[in-house]
Amino acid sequence: MSELPAAPAPTERTDFIRNIVRDDLAEGRHAAVKTRFPPEPNGYLHLGHVRAIHTNFGIAEEFAGSCNLRYDDTNPAKEDPEYVQAIQDDLTWLGYHWHDLRHASDYFDVLYLGAEQLIRDGKAFVCDLSAEEVRASRGTLTEPGSNSPYRERGVEENLDLFRRMRAGEFPDGSRTLRAKIDMASPNMNLRDPALYRIKHVEHQNTGNAWPIYPMYDYAHAISDAIEGITHSLCTLEFEDHRPLYDWAVDNVALTRHPDLLKPLTDRGLPNEAGKPRQIEFSRLNLDYTVMSKRKLMALVQEGLVSGWDDPRMPTLQGIRRRGYTADALKLFIARLGLSKQNSTIDYTVLENTLREDLDARTQRRMAVLDPLKLVITNLPDDHRETLSFHNHPKDETMGERRVAFSNTLWIDREDFAEVPPKGWKRLVPGGEVRLRGAGIFRCDDVVKNDTGEIVELRGCLDPESRPGMEGANRKIKGTIHWVDAATAVPTEFRLYDRLFTAANPDDDSDGKSYRDHLNPDSQRTVRGHVEADAAHAAAETRFQFERVGYFVADRRDHAASQPVFNRAVTLRDTWMQKEG
Repeated sequence: MSELPAAPAPTERTDFIRNIVRDDLAEGRHAAVKTRFPPEPNGYLHLGHVRAIHTNFGIAEEFAGSCNLRYDDTNPAKEDPEYVQAIQDDLTWLGYHWHDLRHASDYFDVLYLGAEQLIRDGKAFVCDLSAEEVRASRGTLTEPGSNSPYRERGVEENLDLFRRMRAGEFPDGSRTLRAKIDMASPNMNLRDPALYRIKHVEHQNTGNAWPIYPMYDYAHAISDAIEGITHSLCTLEFEDHRPLYDWAVDNVALTRHPDLLKPLTDRGLPNEAGKPRQIEFSRLNLDYTVMSKRKLMALVQEGLVSGWDDPRMPTLQGIRRRGYTADALKLFIARLGLSKQNSTIDYTVLENTLREDLDARTQRRMAVLDPLKLVITNLPDDHRETLSFHNHPKDETMGERRVAFSNTLWIDREDFAEVPPKGWKRLVPGGEVRLRGAGIFRCDDVVKNDTGEIVELRGCLDPESRPGMEGANRKIKGTIHWVDAATAVPTEFRLYDRLFTAANPDDDSDGKSYRDHLNPDSQRTVRGHVEADAAHAAAETRFQFERVGYFVADRRDHAASQPVFNRAVTLRDTWMQKEG
């Protein structure tokens, strides 16, 4: 089982990014730290985003700085207000608060003026090559690319064409604005990359005002500069893009061309133009998981899961519904730390972190998932009493609760065996077992129906073993849980497991896709009973159902009259037991 060291205290945390930030502040490069989290609103946030979120918001908080939430809304064809709202909900649930809510679209005027400035400086040109022709001209990792035949267009012609692009005169894909850098650069990202493309698509914020949209590398760099971001923290796949990021910031040069910021001033929007520093860190990868938004969307659209918030999904909406806590996720990320080396984390590390978090915070209740009737024959049919149980065995501050008890109970079917296996410590015909908190029960009769199925156990409760009696501490090998048949509430339990059976579902070397590795047993629904107290809990209340696992009241479907509980995680690593 994978283990990680405990997270150090925030004031003691150190890693290569925090060391850079400390040095920059100590040398007076910045008056304060400013970061940003820049999601594209084209899907839901998932576990892979948590490290980026925790890093950007966490470092800003640790160094008394600020972090903006900025939507990278430069590709309106794939964006939706649903995703915008979900991202904000997720960040709020995680407990992070952004300084300013921004959008790349807030800066479209500035980005456009910056592009015109590049044209005037001879550093950008309008290219008529198609996307296929551009790809063909880029060369390879070992061979240089070839210049576009339109690369030497004059400034005035480029300005005219670019303004006509802006006016919506040309069809989609017919022209691009490209940076004029170096087609022989060993870094493919510097081989005259596109800065703008034509897309006649309505934008959620700007409507039909813009028929052209900036490319991510350009928009992201200049947006960071506009907001005065000091440290642009991103994942390793952007490391090769850093020279282009720096090129855009240096050549648009907002600090030298403050007139480019006039559209923001005219609209009363703040700007803190500066030069950000991009720093990359490794992505968060988990086994038995896919993190591609494209693949996650396919799972939703093809009906392979019930939606973005399906508790089997690695989306934040999904794992929240599964029962994960924000604190567990943040502890998980803090323990992993930051590095420049990509790696895949064992999923059990995440599960163990959740168990650790839930063990300390969740009250205990009893639930029976596969009910078998147990009748105590030496108690009268109208017997009713209440027993006292601690809500948490290690935390007295959580108090006690009263639990109903009668002569008819439900126990879990797996706690009885007619022919017990070796080492069996639970109930057998003629054997005894301790009923949790109630006394010692002896099974005298096994009742079966016409098909031979066991439907009822009957026997006696030792009156001297009741709580507070002299024989209460009599040694018995097994203890089982139960619920009172008269007062327990019928409940739906949704039992979740990993969505994929392969450790690396993305590996298609065997000719199979991630769809082929979907786990057919990733979700089971059973009907059982819970204590009435648990049934009346609010949605998203978490419990440890004793001897069963950690569960959460479903945030969508749970109601006191029809309880629905999702299993967040088992008490032990049952997956490894099945696999091993």
